[in-house]
Amino acid sequence: MDANGTTHPAGNGIDAPFAIDAPSEEHRLLRETVRGFAWKEVEPGASEADRRGVLDRKLVRRAGELGLLGLTVPESGGGAGGDALASVIAHHELSKVDPGFTLAYLAHALLFVNNLYWAADEGQRARYLPKTITGEWVGAMGMTEPGAGTDVLGMQTTAVRRGDAYVLNGRKTFITNAPDAHCFLVYAKVDGRITSFVVERGFEGFGTGPHIEKMGMRAAPMAELLFDDCIVPAANRLGDEGQGLVHMMRNLEIERLCLAAMSLGIADRCIEIMLRYSVDRHAFGKPIAEFGQIQRYLAEAYAKTEAARCLIYSVARGVGPDRRNRVGTDAAKLFAAPVGKEVADAAMQVLGGWGYCTEFQVERLLRDAKLLEIGGGTLESHQKNLARDLTRQLGA
Repeated sequence: MDANGTTHPAGNGIDAPFAIDAPSEEHRLLRETVRGFAWKEVEPGASEADRRGVLDRKLVRRAGELGLLGLTVPESGGGAGGDALASVIAHHELSKVDPGFTLAYLAHALLFVNNLYWAADEGQRARYLPKTITGEWVGAMGMTEPGAGTDVLGMQTTAVRRGDAYVLNGRKTFITNAPDAHCFLVYAKVDGRITSFVVERGFEGFGTGPHIEKMGMRAAPMAELLFDDCIVPAANRLGDEGQGLVHMMRNLEIERLCLAAMSLGIADRCIEIMLRYSVDRHAFGKPIAEFGQIQRYLAEAYAKTEAARCLIYSVARGVGPDRRNRVGTDAAKLFAAPVGKEVADAAMQVLGGWGYCTEFQVERLLRDAKLLEIGGGTLESHQKNLARDLTRQLGA
């Protein structure tokens, strides 16, 4: 590791090869592949992508070459045939170097590709998967609205059937990849029932708003989606009218797990940086790692991170397209999302002024970490879901 916390792709120096995060040879090889891609190809441009607020399209194509964009799509559908655990591994490793690019990857590989595969028919898969699995096309998903974020059922975007097409009207906001995407999986209400559609950038009546500036995750640009009598062929409806809520809930579980894994990646990187710094930095004649205040930051950060690792990887084993675990995925994100932020904050405190500057990457990771307490469900929504589901299990 160098002074900036950059580690050789072979490992990160902290997490041991416990079976919990690589239970099979396939998972181990996947971790090595993603780790090599992350450190050799993503990390060198991470700070520049953050400064410019742009998505590196070449990295998207490279991820496609490595089979990462269709990671959870069965081999019969042109994907890699990986499970939820494989997706967790990919998001975990990528977030150690650039959580922003990882968020763009999540929006493409999970919110569009994974979601579309499990909701689409064979014809729809044939139209959209080849180009999105290779990265030729970038995908995105439109759910959040200006007046309806966590309140999904309160969405106002509508779709009205007119012959062989639907006419969509409304707006979606905070849409990751919107400035770059070619196709969007969009939720709209048909006679009050949430329904899924695929909208292409060139469809009449569709457009995207200007780039939305934001605090962190800047390598994953976002913008609004605008539907003004947007004409969507009926053939682009996914499933039946009213099935959109099922599609949404199924995909949210793996999304939340992988957002939790992103927080874990941030925490892993920050522990490395502050541990090395605390050994190298001397004050009053000895390494600052020998001071009790610093030891508390190191020890508590490590304990929180390991607890998050165990929870995320344990829950991931029981999640799949036909295996629902909302309690587990809500719990994983509720616990793990704050960990990345808390550990990054501890790292900044250990590094002092250097942590506040850009050289050691901690300030970028701290900015990125906050989004994970909001996106894919706020902490408050997870608290509500868990309390409701747990009491229901008791028959209350």
